[in-house]
Amino acid sequence: MLDKTEKTAKVILHLDMNSFFASVEQSYNPSLKGIPMAVAGNPKERRGILVTCSYEARALGIYTTMTVGEAKRICPEIVIVPPDREKYRIASDAVFSILRTYTELVEPVSIDEAYIDITDIGGLTNAVGIAEQMQQRILRELDLPCSIGIAPNKFLAKTASDMKKPLGITILRKRQIPDLIWPLPVIEMHGVGQSTEKRLHEIGIFTIGELANADEAKIKIALGKNGLRLRQRANGIDTRPVDPDAADERKSVGSSTTLPIDETELNGCLEVFRQLSKSVAKRLNRRQLAGTSVMIQIRTSDWRNQTRSRTVLNPLYKETDIYKEAAQLFKLHWDGEPVRLLGITVSNLISTANLYEQLSIDTFEKYAADEKMEKIVKQLEQRFGPNSIFRGMKER
Repeated sequence: MLDKTEKTAKVILHLDMNSFFASVEQSYNPSLKGIPMAVAGNPKERRGILVTCSYEARALGIYTTMTVGEAKRICPEIVIVPPDREKYRIASDAVFSILRTYTELVEPVSIDEAYIDITDIGGLTNAVGIAEQMQQRILRELDLPCSIGIAPNKFLAKTASDMKKPLGITILRKRQIPDLIWPLPVIEMHGVGQSTEKRLHEIGIFTIGELANADEAKIKIALGKNGLRLRQRANGIDTRPVDPDAADERKSVGSSTTLPIDETELNGCLEVFRQLSKSVAKRLNRRQLAGTSVMIQIRTSDWRNQTRSRTVLNPLYKETDIYKEAAQLFKLHWDGEPVRLLGITVSNLISTANLYEQLSIDTFEKYAADEKMEKIVKQLEQRFGPNSIFRGMKER
């Protein structure tokens, strides 16, 4: 039974993709599965650095930031592949699209991790079931593994997601902190790097528990306000909300879906694009954004992936306009192969407050009417004085 506090508490998930770049490469090329492999910045250079590696490679003692030369000394047969940023971005967008089918309260914090607030769609009672659904859908539809942490706040959720990898689901409650978190060295705590660890060691703090129970004045002198935040986190206190708009640095908004059966009919595919356009338009409008680049993703039944894009003159944010561009791209480039997954991404984003629509045959009449109105306004201002006439503002 859940107590009253647990029933009303926030329930935050932290989703962390497992060996993301390596997993994406394995999903595109199944021959890379089950073997030691890694993604490196320059695979032909022995001094190239590993960006990530498979769990088979990790089991041999190979790790991220190791050089290619070092990895090959440990495992001469390790397969090294170069990074493909576009491939990873597409996979990332697809993951976040799946998460948003559950709730709009999704906050991506990097290409391979996100926070999700599920308080209003099940809370702690159904948290494990929701997490399992998300994990299995991402694995089934995208062939990508992830781990999920479940907790009452962001800090604890992120801590929990690290506890079991790959394909782990972990619940971390505040009452478990003294037993599970406090005995760990401070460097194991999210937000503590080597320089912070050094300063904490200098004032006699070596474990997370010692940080949690340290004198506030002592911590503030050593680390300032950040030290006080870390002390709160060590006590399981974190009031940051899940903010879907916090990641505005993201350059695109997209949505994709894996079809229940392989689609071979054009009209069926176009209907899927119509639904995807609706989803993308909804998210663009909520964030008051528009974009000048449209890209579609097509994955065929044999897992062959292709993307096609075009740049448009007038920024897009309406469902009908997004669908029109996506449908044209699809009809132009689809070769008739059975389709497994479809996606739409709008990028090169700008705020709709800054939209400047280029004159075209379709918009000329509207601009002509505006020009006529400007002349009337000028005549009225000449009669009644400058700034005596104002345009009405659209209510937001």
